[in-house]
Amino acid sequence: MKIRNPLASLFARSRAEDFLASYVIREYRAGRNLADVLEDPYVRNRSSPQERARLFERPDVVQAIGAETAAEFARLRAASPS
Repeated sequence: MKIRNPLASLFARSRAEDFLASYVIREYRAGRNLADVLEDPYVRNRSSPQERARLFERPDVVQAIGAETAAEFARLRAASPS
């Protein structure tokens, strides 16, 4: 019998988060403005503002959009009331 770590689920990413990150990366690489991608109904309907903010903590997203762009959006999101 395999013993499972009870804290593993706290730090694991969900499949939904992975799909969301893949979508944002794909759309950004296709030439869309990052702000437009984040306001896309697909993204807004599948994530909370906190989940969208966490996208900028993912190495794959940061690498795709650039560290500077990610930091700027994180600052804007923190200042935004939504």
